[in-house]
This record gives sequence, C-alpha cells and structure tokens, in this order.
Amino acid sequence: MNYKLIAIQVGELIKWNSSVNEINRIANAIFNFEKQNITIDSITSQRAQLIYDWIMTLATKSMINDERNKLLIQFCRELVGDDNSDKLVDILSNNGVPYNLVYKDELDKFLQREFHGEVVKHCKELFLKGNYFHAVFEAVKAYNFAVKEKSMSEKDGFNLMMDVFSTNSGVLKITKCVTETDRNVQDGIKFFSSGLMQAIRNPTAHEPALSWPISKQDCSDILSFISFLFRQLDKAQYFKSV
Repeated sequence: MNYKLIAIQVGELIKWNSSVNEINRIANAIFNFEKQNITIDSITSQRAQLIYDWIMTLATKSMINDERNKLLIQFCRELVGDDNSDKLVDILSNNGVPYNLVYKDELDKFLQREFHGEVVKHCKELFLKGNYFHAVFEAVKAYNFAVKEKSMSEKDGFNLMMDVFSTNSGVLKITKCVTETDRNVQDGIKFFSSGLMQAIRNPTAHEPALSWPISKQDCSDILSFISFLFRQLDKAQYFKSV
C-alpha cells in the first residue's frame, strides 16, 4: 500500500474544503492513537500536512492490514464526503487498497435495499462511486427502454407512459382494468411512470449535474421507486389494440 501517496493525494483533494479543527475531530473520533508530526517539504498547506501526519501515523501502527485499511477508508470518507467520493475511490484503489474493501460498506448498504435486478445492473457501480446523479439517470433510461421494448412502441418518455399504460387503449396492463380498483391501479402506474419522466428523466437529461445535484438519500429513494415500477412492468401483460 502506498500510504504516502494516498496521504498526499487526499490532502490535495480536500485541503480547501475542510478546517484544521474538522480534520482533528474526525481523526480523534476514528483513531485511538496520538498523531506524529511528519514534515514533508513539498506540502505547503497546513490542512494537507495535517492529513498527511494522521495517515502516515496510521501507517506506522502495528495491526492487521485489513484493519488498518478499514480505518484509513473510514477516515478518508469522513473527510471527503459524498461530493468527491468517486475521486477518493480512485485514489485508494490506484494505491493498493483492495477494490472490494473500498466498496464493502457501501455495497452492503446498496444490496440491503433489494433493488430490482435492472437497477442493480445499470446503477451499482455509479452508486458505489458516489455518482448519484448519473445512477438515477441510468435507472430512468433503463426503465424507459424496458417499457418501449415490452410495449413495442415508438414513443418515448412522458408520451410513452401515458399511451402504453392507458386504462382504455394501453397495450400494457398491470390489472384487468375491469373494476374501479383495477382502473385506479392502472392509472396510478401510468401517472407514476409519466411523472418519473417529467420530474426525474427530463431534468437529468437536460441539466448539468452541478446544477441539479442529487443526494445519496434521494438517489436511494428514487432507485427504490424505479425498482417498484420495474416490478410492476415485470407482471404487466401485453394486449395488442384492435
């Protein structure tokens, strides 16, 4: 493990986005040892030097490598936060911290949500790297594509959903559309799906990620909602209009 390079790169990544007090607060909450002062001439930022000191002190401690790396990952994640988590993953992975270990906690949380298989396929890697905006965008595109494919429709987005899930003329039926409850459920899926296109797909397709940020919590909730819609689509029956 190249702890020296990790320490330098993490320090450079967040030296303008944290404070000395915040760095020490995080370190003291995670580590059970005192920091050593390990001066390096090429580091000119006090905050970057402080991060270097904490990580290099950790590197000197006698412990199992996996235990040390878990502490390193926890410390770095707390420092970096969600906004730069993808860059942090690259720093750690490129410097010898095992890929699976970097992702383990986030992967466990992701899998616990029991997302639909299509959501997992299209979004897992993006979610684990902290690319929540693009994870949501890919999930919505995947759902739109799946509806187009199952309905054999040339329409797209909002118009697609309003057409193929229509109670009267739609070719995809979630229910038999006989009773009032049947029709209410069918309409609900239609409006849920069309609303997804309006509220989520259109902004993510047309707005820059920096202008339309999506938090980790919102991403998880949206992916759960799309998973629900995918499961409704799975049980939808195709009826060709006469």
